[in-house]
Amino acid sequence: MSAFPIQIDPRAIPHLVKWFAKRGTEGQVIRLGVKGGGCSGFEYVVRVDDRILPIDAVTEVEGLTLVCDEKSARLLEGSTLTYSGNLLSGIFSFENPNAAKSCGCGTSFTPKNLG
Repeated sequence: MSAFPIQIDPRAIPHLVKWFAKRGTEGQVIRLGVKGGGCSGFEYVVRVDDRILPIDAVTEVEGLTLVCDEKSARLLEGSTLTYSGNLLSGIFSFENPNAAKSCGCGTSFTPKNLG
């Protein structure tokens, strides 16, 4: 797999670094992707992972290693990981051009027919 399928909004990077510092340890990576579920069919994933798989696209951002598996990459190609919130709480979300519709909370989506 070549280019990383997801752009990271520059305003989200400091929050991603802080989020990982609370949850991750040296040698771990941040996995971005999708899994079946949620109220719209697919649920977005932002989690700490212990390994990089042969099918993963990999990129580095501010010293963090981000990975995305091949199946997720097809559904997230051209997406942007963003962060919205305030001083008390915040959330990572995906601006996904491949979503036909999203749930009200923005954590899941139904993909467009990708042929």
